[in-house]
Amino acid sequence: MDQYIGKMLDNRYEIIECIGIGGMAMVYKTRDHRLNRLVAVKILKPELAQDADFRRRFHDESQAVAMLSHANIVSVYDVSRSDGLDYIVMELVDGLTLKQYMQRRGTPLNWREAQHFITQIMRALSHAHGRGIIHRDIKPHNIMVLRDGSVKVTDFGIAQLASAAQNTMTQEAIGSVHYISPEQAKGSHVDCRTDIYSAGVVLYEMLTGRLPFEGDTPVAVAIQHIKSIPVPPRDLNPGVPQGLEAITMKAMAPELSQRYASADEMLDDLKEFRKNPDYEPEVRVEPAESDEPTMVVPTKVITASVRVPVERAESAQPRPERRRQKAEDDYGYDYDDEPPRRGGGAAAAAVVIVVVLAVVGIMFYFMYNFFLKDLLFSESVEYEVPDLLGYTMEQLEQNKTILGDFVLEEGPKMHSDQYPEGQICAQTPEAKSKVKDGTITITVNVSGGEDKMYMPKVETWDARQAIKTLRDEMGLKVNQEEDFSSTITKGYVISQSWLPDTEIWEGCEVTIVISKGPEIKQATVTLFVGLPLEDAKLQITQLGLKVGEVTPRHSDEYEEGRVMWQSKAQGEAVDKDTAIDLWVSLGPEPEPSDEPSPSNEPSSEPPGESGQLPDPTQNVAAPTSTQTITVDLGAYEGTVDVRIVVGDVTIFNNGVDTNMTSSISRQATASGTQMVYIYINGLQVDSYPLSF
Repeated sequence: MDQYIGKMLDNRYEIIECIGIGGMAMVYKTRDHRLNRLVAVKILKPELAQDADFRRRFHDESQAVAMLSHANIVSVYDVSRSDGLDYIVMELVDGLTLKQYMQRRGTPLNWREAQHFITQIMRALSHAHGRGIIHRDIKPHNIMVLRDGSVKVTDFGIAQLASAAQNTMTQEAIGSVHYISPEQAKGSHVDCRTDIYSAGVVLYEMLTGRLPFEGDTPVAVAIQHIKSIPVPPRDLNPGVPQGLEAITMKAMAPELSQRYASADEMLDDLKEFRKNPDYEPEVRVEPAESDEPTMVVPTKVITASVRVPVERAESAQPRPERRRQKAEDDYGYDYDDEPPRRGGGAAAAAVVIVVVLAVVGIMFYFMYNFFLKDLLFSESVEYEVPDLLGYTMEQLEQNKTILGDFVLEEGPKMHSDQYPEGQICAQTPEAKSKVKDGTITITVNVSGGEDKMYMPKVETWDARQAIKTLRDEMGLKVNQEEDFSSTITKGYVISQSWLPDTEIWEGCEVTIVISKGPEIKQATVTLFVGLPLEDAKLQITQLGLKVGEVTPRHSDEYEEGRVMWQSKAQGEAVDKDTAIDLWVSLGPEPEPSDEPSPSNEPSSEPPGESGQLPDPTQNVAAPTSTQTITVDLGAYEGTVDVRIVVGDVTIFNNGVDTNMTSSISRQATASGTQMVYIYINGLQVDSYPLSF
């Protein structure tokens, strides 16, 4: 079982499963318990963690990628070291590599799909190049295709700052040999155009379903990158538009002067091609799959192999129907007929000799490293690593015999519950382990004491997230209070009882104040009925309310000029600026004339607007009608007492089970305009005038 499965890094990242192994590190699917999300964690391989140069390159990778933030580049969330492990935390991408995607399709991609993918790749490279980062290993294996069709470039494992690029290739050419640029194969200076060449190879493979160059050995493939021009994509896939072929060949131009100078320049051509399928870039160069992992190719071997005349591209002018090529080289590729050259036999012999020497050199290199080295040095002396745990750096300095022949290197401090502050709490290699000659450095981590907790600043946080962090993750007791706030959104934290960055411990009591949003001021309605109209208006204004519609009505009960009805009941709480409608008395209705009016003369008063509220129980001459009054009980539970009053008559007063019905309806017969009052559980909940 993998030693890292189930391990918790920094008491936060729980390793679930291994999802990939690269040249320098292993990638694991991991759960971030603090943010409750899945992430990818890349851990430096143990055998490489002993090497200071590999550790440096690993940290260079994390620092380089941390500078990048783009939709088409895998994000880096964290860089840390825990229990002697160097690791970075990255975005977990759900998808396939572009290589897997092409293999599943089994045929060349549709050119529109290829154009869609390469455009996103170039956008990612444009962002990286603009920040001084060269990827150096662009290939389909390092490009992820997501479910929505977008792509993300990943694995900046050998990326370095462009400002230091001139010194990075002097000893070895790094990259997957089928995708490396000619300058990488030569071990020459590299810049952003190296990534453009590799991206061109990726585009070529998408359009044709095959790689531009193949060979029996990596060296043979590398030589073709240096001296050969691939077969144009349209010869292999006639469905490829001529403009897209030209863009591909320009990106793969072996001469830097003929290649795109920047990712932005290639993006511009892709945009123009998308607008106009007949568009072609100015320079046009004059094809050819193996899934080979990233490997190291000795520079000296490749450099010796390039002392052969390099065949150049055809003219950039539009070409007629291309002749079928006749002659074949050692790798099975055809080239155009060429006039005999003086000394051609000697040059061919030189090529054969160089290739033979290169192959012999490669074979010896691998045989030595994988077979002879162990046989020749199998008797090397082994040393036991001393146990340094519990010592202080001062003690080791004073007593040199503890270390013996080992050299001490101090790593970053680590929290420890077992070792007090100042004592060594971890070491690499582990104590009592055996090491051979040459491995004499011990990296130690000094304890910083117990892992202390400090109060985070949760002000302006979502209250749910603040409570989860403080209670569930830090083990604190959280008290909650609420208050109004005109600046903090409802449901977010206004303040906290502990100041941020104050040392705190598990079980402490913390109080947070949560916003209820802006305070909506209210007023309690008083009784205006019976008051003179002007006094009622004054009181309404003093309460912060508004005087609504004032309607004059005849009344035998109220003196002229006094309020006889109000739209909001006494004791009701309403928002400020609410309008209060009033009825004001006109006094008793005038007595009707003794002289009857002609039957054909229309009434001067609308029906039902007599001004007086007649008692429906009295036998009056005014016409009557029947109206249905409905009370909505949807907001109530259980049994409630309902009372309905029309004018001065109670037409319903009983208990109603809201589990059986959500509303009740009753009919009332009256004349004119009557006030309807609704009471539930003794409280007036509604009132309104109703015309009969």
